[in-house]
Amino acid sequence: MSHHGFHLLYGLMNDHTDWACERAFTPWPDMETLLREKDFPLYSLETFTPLADFDVVGFSLQYEMAGTNMLTMLDLGRIPIVAEDRTLDDPLVIAGGPCAFNPEPFARFIDLFVVGDGEEMLPRVCDAWLEARAEATDRADALARLAQQLPHVYVPRFYTADEPFPSRPRPIDSRFPETITPAVVKNLDAVPLPTRPVVPMIESVQDRITIELMRGCPWVCRFCQSQPTKHPVRFRSVDTIVRAAIETYESTGYNEISLLSLSTSDYPYLEELITRLQEYFQPRGVSLAVPSLRVNEQLVKLSKLLTTERHSSLTLAPEVALDPLRRTIGKRITNEDLYEGCRQLFASGFDRVKLYFMCGLPGETEADWEGILDMADTISTIGKEVRGRFARVSVSVSNFVPKPHTPFAWYGMHSRDRFREAHQYLRYHRRLPKSINLKHHHLETSLLEAALCRGDRRMGPVIEAVWRDGARFDAWSDHANPIRWWDAIQAAGIDLDRQIHTTYSPETPMPWDHIGLAKGRGKLVAEWEEAQKQMGK
Repeated sequence: MSHHGFHLLYGLMNDHTDWACERAFTPWPDMETLLREKDFPLYSLETFTPLADFDVVGFSLQYEMAGTNMLTMLDLGRIPIVAEDRTLDDPLVIAGGPCAFNPEPFARFIDLFVVGDGEEMLPRVCDAWLEARAEATDRADALARLAQQLPHVYVPRFYTADEPFPSRPRPIDSRFPETITPAVVKNLDAVPLPTRPVVPMIESVQDRITIELMRGCPWVCRFCQSQPTKHPVRFRSVDTIVRAAIETYESTGYNEISLLSLSTSDYPYLEELITRLQEYFQPRGVSLAVPSLRVNEQLVKLSKLLTTERHSSLTLAPEVALDPLRRTIGKRITNEDLYEGCRQLFASGFDRVKLYFMCGLPGETEADWEGILDMADTISTIGKEVRGRFARVSVSVSNFVPKPHTPFAWYGMHSRDRFREAHQYLRYHRRLPKSINLKHHHLETSLLEAALCRGDRRMGPVIEAVWRDGARFDAWSDHANPIRWWDAIQAAGIDLDRQIHTTYSPETPMPWDHIGLAKGRGKLVAEWEEAQKQMGK
């Protein structure tokens, strides 16, 4: 319920007079048990309609580890979980989101992937399905019509993927395109923002208004999948954002607004936008949240514009702490900008900073781990210099996963031992002040994420096997059972070393190469080559 894209597509489809868009979520295990015991199907929240009775069922695949939840929903909704087992009487099962940029691990379950922006394509897919279903002789015929008629969609059943890993899927015949290019909404102002979102009766993860300022990112961080897959950079106007914020506030009553983008501080009119929003909302007790801040000169300006009425912390993503590795990953920031920005934030009343770092990056050394500790210590000390007490600093260290369609996609992931060494160093190399809290992401989950995001169609039976073995909510650490996954992967005969840890050249065909990019593949190769030079290779 906190996902902005979810609200955007929900409102957009319900604005079509001949469509009704309703919500369903994966039930918690106790509710799943009750549904099965009572023989009730999973239903929509608006009209309690079983999922099998809808024309289209769509999933937003934001994270690879959510795959088993998707199977739970299909099965409880009384829809065959394997796409080949469905008939014309079953709903069209579609998916979009980041995982659509390597759809192969989920191809077993999805009829059609929408690649790229969904605002223009979702209504077209839905309308085309009704027409194709009415005219087709069987489900395969209906899906073939969609695959041939619609751009930006991928229908897995018409592509072969039976070669050894790694390999590129190919169409079964000339009726289907070799490469699927992503949909791009060129004018964001032409797409209405959701100003009357559903306000849930129970608490959601983030109970607040969310407004997208821009799409895409002007920078080229070589580990980041969002920049190449959301190219080009597009902005909403200040007037559009302010008007949407006011309308949403008046229709929901939320007392916090979150300004969303990949890099909010790169929005070119940010100072004007925040000034206008504060003029209207500050007297009404509504606060602004600005996540995804880049460390640049805007950080100093923001500290003078934002208030600490409800939150006294900001989140920053340095990713790494030292310049040599920073150059390798393409992160163009300086520690001086970061420290001066924090100094100004503390002077403006903020007393907490959350920092995101990564470990396991190509070219990383022990000095980079030490740099993370030094940076956290320095920022906490700046707080004492400005406010008279050490600032609280939360350090979150994620594990590098080579994501498809990034310049680092061809790099293999480090070994378990190397990651464990990094985690041990960060936690125990030296005693940190009590003002600093450091945590790192779960290693086995990161390795599983790599197996899925870098995998091919052979991962589909693995996902089904672990789901049938009881896997649920694998993205939740208290529900994850990595051993179940490793056993299923071994049983499937998958060579994990080739899939996760092996580094390939850009000439190697990969399982996602049939999914194109708006900017093309050449830019990724150029960035890979530049990173190689900077590492002396």
